[in-house]
Amino acid sequence: MTNSTVQIALKNNTKSSNAHAYITGLDINRNNVPLLMQSDGTTPYYPSSPSSPLQALGADCAISLGSPGSTRTITIPQIAGGRIWFALDGTLTFLVNPGPAIVEPSVTNPADPNYNQFWGFCEFTFNQAQLFVNISYVDFVSLPIALELRNESDDVQKVQGLAQGGLDTVCTKLVAQNAADGAGWDKLVVKSPSGANLRALSPNSGIVMNNALFQGYYQPYVDAVWSKYANETLTVNTQAQWGDKTAKVVNGKLTFDDGAGSYAQPSAADVFSCSTGPFGGYPAGDAGALMGALGARIAAAFNRSTLLVNPNQPNDEQVANYYKETITNHYSRVCHDTNADGRGYAFPYDDVGPSDGGDQSGSVFDGAPKLLTVTLSGVGVYQASGDAPTAAIPEGLGGEQKVVKGMEDGEKKPKEDDGAKPSLQRKKKSLCSTIKGVSSRFMKRFGAAK
Repeated sequence: MTNSTVQIALKNNTKSSNAHAYITGLDINRNNVPLLMQSDGTTPYYPSSPSSPLQALGADCAISLGSPGSTRTITIPQIAGGRIWFALDGTLTFLVNPGPAIVEPSVTNPADPNYNQFWGFCEFTFNQAQLFVNISYVDFVSLPIALELRNESDDVQKVQGLAQGGLDTVCTKLVAQNAADGAGWDKLVVKSPSGANLRALSPNSGIVMNNALFQGYYQPYVDAVWSKYANETLTVNTQAQWGDKTAKVVNGKLTFDDGAGSYAQPSAADVFSCSTGPFGGYPAGDAGALMGALGARIAAAFNRSTLLVNPNQPNDEQVANYYKETITNHYSRVCHDTNADGRGYAFPYDDVGPSDGGDQSGSVFDGAPKLLTVTLSGVGVYQASGDAPTAAIPEGLGGEQKVVKGMEDGEKKPKEDDGAKPSLQRKKKSLCSTIKGVSSRFMKRFGAAK
């Protein structure tokens, strides 16, 4: 069992003396009410429900990181669905909706007051079982963030994050990929008003911005997969109580034996989101949980384009075989290639992997956490190309906003056995996120502002 609080060291490895952090999430011990940590880094702020949408916070929640090279240590209570946000050169705007619900910064709403600022986040859950943290590229790539988790025995886990100048590298590689296949990867690059690279959107976020993006992209690969498994057998290990399940294409659907479920052909949007089309709308109860486990592993294999080379998913998977096909999730490939240790969460089921290893998810976790160090700028000193972007705050806030409303049934649940070895914990993390998650791992706790 963990302590009731944990310390987080926020390290400013940038050249900015105006960098800030924010902590948001749901207070586990207060019925999952939304909270932000205040600027002192120790006092939770629980916003009250306003009478109208998009109201200002009633407390200062911008945690200054101090001068370059400084480390600011804060203390947080047990939090679910947490995020540690960073703004490179200024502050961020969080608002409150009736509920209460926290309206968070959005990369898919150009009217958001934070849209033209340089910001990013990592995600965490801290409860009685453990502290779990991962760097996230499911929505976008921007600021480099590195993780180090030290436990009570002084054992250390690390995720190095993007290398120096990582965002520019990601953007350059996406533009190069588009030059090679013309699929639209360059449309994922977002520039600041100064012309600097501001962020690279994931394909899923890119499609939110432009629903015509990547239409038909995966169809040739999907057709090849359907042709293969019309005559051969696909085996999927659920990595859960259901064990192995086998399937063939029957009447146009990938159909599993024993009534485990069937899947229509996914579109590119379905593959990138892992939560729509055949990968969403599962039935309730055990049947839906089984379909979720199978669907997560199929979706991961589509993103990595390994279904043609490996009929035993995911236990015969090898990281060296990921993203080798011409048609694949090149955004995810580029993110992993650009990270200093090759790890990072680049699509919603990037934690799926063989039971004996091959973790790509960029996570650290422990049942006895002592100190989490989160470094802004990760490996080396971050330096953007061109001037650092500045905020351009519009008068109104039109469009869709992200709203933290509360933990839903699909939210990732932590592991029970905090004494398990890391490899076993990672496998169980995958299980929790896949059999219970029926939408994007990071978007499921958001809704539209009313």
